[in-house]
Amino acid sequence: MASAVEQMAQNMNWGSVAKATELKQRIMFVLFALIIYRIGTYIPIPGVDPTVWREIFDQKSGGILDMFNMFSGGALSRMTIFALNIMPYISASIIMQLGSAMVPQLEAIKKEGELGRVKINQYTRYLTVLLAAVQSYGLAVGLQATQGAGGMSAVINPGPFFVISTMITIIGGTIFIMWLGEQITQRGIGNGISLIIFAGIVAELPRAVAGTLELGRQGTFNALEIIALFALVTGAIVLIVFMERAQRRIPVQYPRRQMGNAMAAAQQSHLPLKINTAGVIPPIFASSLLLLPLTIVGFAGEGGSDFTAMVSRYLAHGQPLYMVAYGALIAFFCFFYTAIVFNPKENADMLKKHGGFVPGIRPGEQTAIYIDFVLTRVTVIGAAYITFVCLLPEILISQYNIPFYLGGTSLLIVVTVTMDTVAQVHSHLIAHQYEGLMKKTKLRGVSPRGQR
Repeated sequence: MASAVEQMAQNMNWGSVAKATELKQRIMFVLFALIIYRIGTYIPIPGVDPTVWREIFDQKSGGILDMFNMFSGGALSRMTIFALNIMPYISASIIMQLGSAMVPQLEAIKKEGELGRVKINQYTRYLTVLLAAVQSYGLAVGLQATQGAGGMSAVINPGPFFVISTMITIIGGTIFIMWLGEQITQRGIGNGISLIIFAGIVAELPRAVAGTLELGRQGTFNALEIIALFALVTGAIVLIVFMERAQRRIPVQYPRRQMGNAMAAAQQSHLPLKINTAGVIPPIFASSLLLLPLTIVGFAGEGGSDFTAMVSRYLAHGQPLYMVAYGALIAFFCFFYTAIVFNPKENADMLKKHGGFVPGIRPGEQTAIYIDFVLTRVTVIGAAYITFVCLLPEILISQYNIPFYLGGTSLLIVVTVTMDTVAQVHSHLIAHQYEGLMKKTKLRGVSPRGQR
């Protein structure tokens, strides 16, 4: 059976998509939803002078605002209704996942199965609204306090009404993106939140490439350096693809079993452990945690306290403290998220239930310990790989002033989300071909014994 599925996957081509009506509908829904999202990144917040704000943004660019703008798909640089993008939801998800592992009440809710998952998702939505309210208030106040060249304010009519209207607008935009991401996940292909971030990054990549070529035209980079830069990006993409497909396979054996009047032969299989089980979540979570305080510090500027000035100085891009904090958060979330999505004890119990065992390891608790040991060693490699991919471009950006959109986090998100989405499309196509094969078999009147 496995060989038949593999053969179908090898013979599959993109022309099969036209035959899979459901898959076509899902892909069209994703495209439509992403178009709606991109339109929203161009709808400005009422009461903001776009010209003055652009000057202010250009003055403060090159640091944490560029990262925020990357995740928002350029919405922050245009100060639109999606300025916060999906970051409050990501922050809320981090808090809820940490709480589910540390707070007994939330942990008990999580163990309730599907009902518990629905409750956790609902709490995450409530927390998203709360975080969006806090961040939108800080953004509105920061806009009023920030001045461009000549002392001009980015806000046309400052005051309480502007703060309230901006908060309502941004909170509404964040809730809409959260809902849109959930709809993409349910009715489309892939993870909706990841696809939204992916769409924002990809939409701004041509501008980053054009900016790099413009630096070459101005003489900042010579032709050899530009070629080396794109070669480095290509090498990073190859490394990401290789590591995302890499697995550590734990051998599993199933003994001979009596099945009716026949004796089933012993089987050999394996338990695959991905090198990067956490996927693209660690750099996104790490970035969101660094964005929350540093954005407020960035808006405070010279008018802030000595503490905010010190934080802004030492946590700026390229600074050792920022690199250490970013790398440590990535490594932490690699282990934390892996522990959430993969439970060694549950996998060991499942193997024992079906009669499987790891050669040389006793079934049950010893198998769970062994799987956890192997998973920990594999996660160390995965955490080192993600940290390297994300930090190396940061160093190059700080030293050579490379456009920020060519950073490691953006490349990791683009490549990983693309691979996951393509894999899901392939799964739908294989399932569609398998269903068609089963229907043809029924139409031909094949009996269970294979006789007409």
